[in-house]
Amino acid sequence: MPSTVLSGIRVLDLSRVLAAPLAAQLLGDLGADVIKVERPGRGDEARGYGPPFVADADGEPTTDSAFYMACNRNKRSITVDISRPEGQDIVRQLAAQSDVLIENFKTGGLARYGLDYASLSKLNPRLVYCSVTGYGQTGPLASRPGYDGVFQAMSGFMNVSGHPDGVPGGGPMKVGISIIDILTSLYSANAIQAALRQRDMDTGQGQHIDMSLLDCALASLSHFAMNYLVSGDIPERRGNGGFGGVPSQSFRCRDRSIFIVAGGDHQFRALCGVIGRADLLTDPRFATTSARIQNRKALSLVLEAIMAERDANEWLALLEAADVPAAPVNTISEAFDEPQVKHREMLRQVDLPTGPLSILANPIVFSQSPIETYLPPPSLGQHTEEILTGLGFDTAEQNRLRQLGVI
Repeated sequence: MPSTVLSGIRVLDLSRVLAAPLAAQLLGDLGADVIKVERPGRGDEARGYGPPFVADADGEPTTDSAFYMACNRNKRSITVDISRPEGQDIVRQLAAQSDVLIENFKTGGLARYGLDYASLSKLNPRLVYCSVTGYGQTGPLASRPGYDGVFQAMSGFMNVSGHPDGVPGGGPMKVGISIIDILTSLYSANAIQAALRQRDMDTGQGQHIDMSLLDCALASLSHFAMNYLVSGDIPERRGNGGFGGVPSQSFRCRDRSIFIVAGGDHQFRALCGVIGRADLLTDPRFATTSARIQNRKALSLVLEAIMAERDANEWLALLEAADVPAAPVNTISEAFDEPQVKHREMLRQVDLPTGPLSILANPIVFSQSPIETYLPPPSLGQHTEEILTGLGFDTAEQNRLRQLGVI
């Protein structure tokens, strides 16, 4: 059965690019009816964020990017020009029938169209209205635009990633994926569901949710930030090394790298057994968790030399037998080939008009209402007629709006 967790919830998605569309997609995965509003002719600018682009039946690239496909499944698309009064009226009618509205226009950008929270909440007091912006709705930088990399830099995220200064390639390093966008989408979807529950269980009223990428970036520093707040020390960049127990890092084996975590005393004992170095257990530099943390560099040098003596699969087999957490440092292709990933069915297929498309699955596993419905990301305006007909627009009126360029 398809997930029915959010069945009956309608989401009006006025967002573009990644963070907010990904939040809307998550709600769609959970069973909500998500209506994506896009500009006529161009649509969400993320459609053009390629290459790569999805291929058509002849193998030629379409105008829809893989980037767009990543965050717009389980949605219906309607094209509406919200700069036109007729377009604004369509959005108001949809908002009146929606439970949630998600937007990521610049702060105050929708107010000029009468589509801001203050305006739409008068029309629909039960509406949960989520605004996702770079800096939030208030503050000295509220009007400024910004993207993921900007917030990785400003929040300190970059400064805790990368190799230490003074080594080859040292310096702050951006996380490869748009991690702040992704984290913001998760915070946003969580906040929306909490607001819906309060509305339905308590107040009967919706509310405005103010999500800031900068706020989410800073909050996501979590224990790194807490370590700083407690000690006053700025965390040292450690490359592929962890910040908890030691060892917790990647090691280069004879053929490739693996990652080992053996921070607890029992795991370290097991690791020493695997590598045949029981003497490390009585070395005062490494005898306790605290001592290993203080002497992480010395221990790393010892382990790096030992790990280089064998191939990765040899070490992984020995470490698994000793119950020491370890894994190969995979490429994305190798990750999809992992038996565990295949067993968990993290790769699914949807059918586009041009043929099948592989997509990532939602990682949430419910016992009662599994997520099994994966509707393909819609083509631009694919459901315009269907949605407008549902609002009561007849064919003649739809044709008139189309001729005017409103839809």
